[in-house]
Amino acid sequence: MSLDPVQTAVYASWAATGLGLALWVWSWFAVKDPIQKIRFVDCGIVLVFASTLLRIVTQERAMTAIDWGLMFLSPLFIAAALWRLARTPCPPERR
Repeated sequence: MSLDPVQTAVYASWAATGLGLALWVWSWFAVKDPIQKIRFVDCGIVLVFASTLLRIVTQERAMTAIDWGLMFLSPLFIAAALWRLARTPCPPERR
């Protein structure tokens, strides 16, 4: 059995989706600091939407209207999350 690069990328994208969703859940229930909460949500947004884009690009069926919508909206959400991540400071370390 040989490793198919496309199938490996799809499996990695599902893992990134799971990690992004875990970051969202973590930010809702475990994080108290508002800045940290926003940063976790933004990291989750980048992971979820980037992995969604990868799965759309690698699919073998014809693209639907939802696929086209995600192709145009996902980069906007990713750019907005990265922009906000770049402008929110990391919280100071506690000692």
